[in-house]
Amino acid sequence: MGLIVQKFGGTSVGSLERIEAVAQKVAAFRHEGHDLVVVVSAMSGETNRLLAMAHEIDPQPNPRELDVLLATGEQVTIALLSIALEKQGIPARSYTGTQVYIRTDSVYNKARIQNIDSKRICNDLESGRIVVVAGFQGVDEKGDITTLGRGGSDTTAVALAAALKAHECQIYTDVDGVYTTDPRVVPEARRLDYLTYEEMLELASLGAKVLQIRSVEFASKYNVPLRVLSSFESEGGTLITAEAEGMEDPLISGITFSRDEAKLTILGVPDKPGVAYHILGPIADANIEVDIIIQNVGRDGTTDFTFTVHRIDYQKAFEILQEISRTLGAREVRGDNKIAKISVVGVGMRSHAGIASTMFRTLAQEGINIQMISTSEIKISVVIDEKYLELSVRTLHAVFELEKNSSGNGLSY
Repeated sequence: MGLIVQKFGGTSVGSLERIEAVAQKVAAFRHEGHDLVVVVSAMSGETNRLLAMAHEIDPQPNPRELDVLLATGEQVTIALLSIALEKQGIPARSYTGTQVYIRTDSVYNKARIQNIDSKRICNDLESGRIVVVAGFQGVDEKGDITTLGRGGSDTTAVALAAALKAHECQIYTDVDGVYTTDPRVVPEARRLDYLTYEEMLELASLGAKVLQIRSVEFASKYNVPLRVLSSFESEGGTLITAEAEGMEDPLISGITFSRDEAKLTILGVPDKPGVAYHILGPIADANIEVDIIIQNVGRDGTTDFTFTVHRIDYQKAFEILQEISRTLGAREVRGDNKIAKISVVGVGMRSHAGIASTMFRTLAQEGINIQMISTSEIKISVVIDEKYLELSVRTLHAVFELEKNSSGNGLSY
């Protein structure tokens, strides 16, 4: 029947009862004739508990030792799930990232996978075992334990699926697929049956948290079919592939949003070559990621420069910009940490004009001012006042006719 890699997140394995329920779900696939590799996260809340203990001892713990600590969460889960499978008479074997030899670089707390030695896994599969692998972790060339950052178990699963040439990688979570928008904001939101890698990357980078961005990038690079499913329901799901079925029809697949935005503007900067570097260079040196950037047309020898950052970086970026302002002789620095970003995403936008004008007209009719605009082939993003976020999402969802036609839980935001 083919090899399937399945990943179960923290809420899916959040208790002994849920771990046994996962074992039953995995066993059902096994009885259908599939070979299975199962990747699991730590039990819900465990990673936060471990982090809290580390930070209670030292607010800035040594990154290497922090990875040694955090990796223990998944080790508990893989052992318990293997025990649950064995209880049902299904041979299983658990492995940490080190035992499987998921080789990473040495960037502790956010390492990247470089290669995987799949020999032990293949031997176990040939022997009829289900292989249970700890997500979120690996080992560097020195033999030190590393972790992949929040959501890293998704990346582990996709990387294993690529290395093993699996038929499909199934991501089980507490939602039953990817939706046209967050149903907590728009109850009529519809679960999508299919998405392309491009669309999922845009949705994930623009606010939808159902999949880690790096896992989608990995899937796209190695052409691994991804399916998002619910751990608690037997139906539904969203398939993510290179070319999803039926994607020529809809212009817009989804509307996503981010509340965690802040805007900074430096006014009256001397308009000369290199000004953008002099502004954004120190921001980058402080490890602050910049999103949308706008530079106004120069006038009277000066220009205004505006960019957005994550809200948690707002104060730090503002202080850096004030120093840059004094160095460059700019007139003023302004900031706003009460903004939001809304994006419409869809591969159909490539061949259809008028999406932007419809979006802008709709917001104008509601009296909502657009502060910044960013576009790509398959997405349009706008920055607006945060207080208009939910009104904007509901109105755009209705205008683009993304109404609900199936039931289920919603996209995780």
